[in-house]
Amino acid sequence: MNLHLNIMAKPFTITTAIDYVTAEPHLGHAYEKIATDVMARYMRLMGKPVFFLTGTDEHGTKVATTAAKHNLTPQAYADNIAASYKRTWGELNIIYDRFIRTTEADHTRVVQHIWQLLLDKGDIYKADYTGQYCAGCESFLAERDITEDGLCSIHGTQPDAVSEENYFFKLTAYKERLFELINKGKYVQPEFRVPELLNILENLQDISVSRPVSSVSWGIPVPNDPDQRIYVWIDALSNYITGTGYLNHPEQFATHWPAACHMIGKDILKFHALYWSAILMAAELPLPRMIYAHGFININDAKISKTVGNVVSPQALMRRFELDTPDPVRYYLMTLCPFGQDGNFTEDDFKAKVNADLANNVGNLLNRTLNMTKKYCGGVVPQLDRQQSIQINKTEQQVSLRYEPVSEQDLEPIKAAMAQYQFQRAAESIIHLVDRGNKLVHNAEPWTLHKEGKQADLEKVLYTVLDSLRQVAILLSPFTPELCDRIWQQLGYAPGTLAQQRWGDVLGSAIPGGQALQLAGPILPRLEDELVGAAGKKN
Repeated sequence: MNLHLNIMAKPFTITTAIDYVTAEPHLGHAYEKIATDVMARYMRLMGKPVFFLTGTDEHGTKVATTAAKHNLTPQAYADNIAASYKRTWGELNIIYDRFIRTTEADHTRVVQHIWQLLLDKGDIYKADYTGQYCAGCESFLAERDITEDGLCSIHGTQPDAVSEENYFFKLTAYKERLFELINKGKYVQPEFRVPELLNILENLQDISVSRPVSSVSWGIPVPNDPDQRIYVWIDALSNYITGTGYLNHPEQFATHWPAACHMIGKDILKFHALYWSAILMAAELPLPRMIYAHGFININDAKISKTVGNVVSPQALMRRFELDTPDPVRYYLMTLCPFGQDGNFTEDDFKAKVNADLANNVGNLLNRTLNMTKKYCGGVVPQLDRQQSIQINKTEQQVSLRYEPVSEQDLEPIKAAMAQYQFQRAAESIIHLVDRGNKLVHNAEPWTLHKEGKQADLEKVLYTVLDSLRQVAILLSPFTPELCDRIWQQLGYAPGTLAQQRWGDVLGSAIPGGQALQLAGPILPRLEDELVGAAGKKN
């Protein structure tokens, strides 16, 4: 698989799935948004202009029903939940460029335009339909979606037998083009999901793209047919082109479409890879360059579910461990498992991973190096050329210590992993640079060099580690922007200047000799055991 991104191409547009406003955001929602934010930050680090789109899906029967239970209008209820998503993404330091809501007037205009375009082309027709409808999915189910017991394979509930007159989209007219597109193996990632789509294509059917008002009252009206509402496949999926400016901002749309990546969950891959791709084909609009279907985050080996009662919000997790930054949550979710696979969250694993990588490894290397620099060099970066390798003859052990500076070869695994959306592997490669720094301190023993009066060798070691920490702050910043900014400022840089760094600065710049360090204590205290007990789980 080769997903290396051409960073000299047009601006990098990345989108998330839009979240349905029937529940507050949880770790599963956060997982996708954090991954998208990490990639967006990485591309900015690479010098690319970025457009990051996210938002909420706000129409449908479930929204109207849930709103009624809260004694609210559907719009008022959607306003509240959309605000909750925005607030949560802000608390997780997710920096998007556009938050689209499907109840916006601009979106209604786009959806009705696409509808009329497809209708005029003959790709939408009206017909009677009888089928099994799942209220949880808000979708008619095919035979493959129903278990042997006659239940929805996703929700485990009995679907309703429904007969109604709807409009249909001629999905089957695009079967051959879809097969050619999917079979190439690059459009859908990870590639192991392709056979599932090819299997669906074997028995492809046209899809319902409207519902009668008697079934779905809260939705966008079908043009010239007030008794019908436009269904989710055209309504929700069209958010991607509304959000990038289609019809309403043509110059912006020409700049930011097609998207480089649709980041979605594996459960909605069919709708994006097949339905949405065919709708774009019918509308004669460019397709996204890639659809990436990530796995799920399970909680203690169980799928996140309100019924099971294992829903965990990012804010609750931060409160439980008394975190003053979302970065441990961001880092843990991105390193929990190979991206694309399912991951399993447990509090104990969260604590162990954060303590090992961030508090102990990165944090301790920073603290001990800053303190030694304060003690042995007056708290000022030594004057040295960081391009020099370090070779120290240790008298007592009669050994020669040699350390080579970080090279382009060391950075290649990070770039290769990020090009393949393998966040876990990229983070591991960055942490390996921290390991090298810790190993250098352990082997060189700056305190011994001081006792032996080897000030020049001592300064070589401290300078090299300080500059390595500068490099780590840049490289790790897409994952943990706040913690890296704390590192950056303790290294003596001005607040806010880390965001100005680019990939070329990792090797192309160096920490200035003579720069005064700003010691401010641990960037992240260790997560304590007592916060993981039964009392913590009650919160």
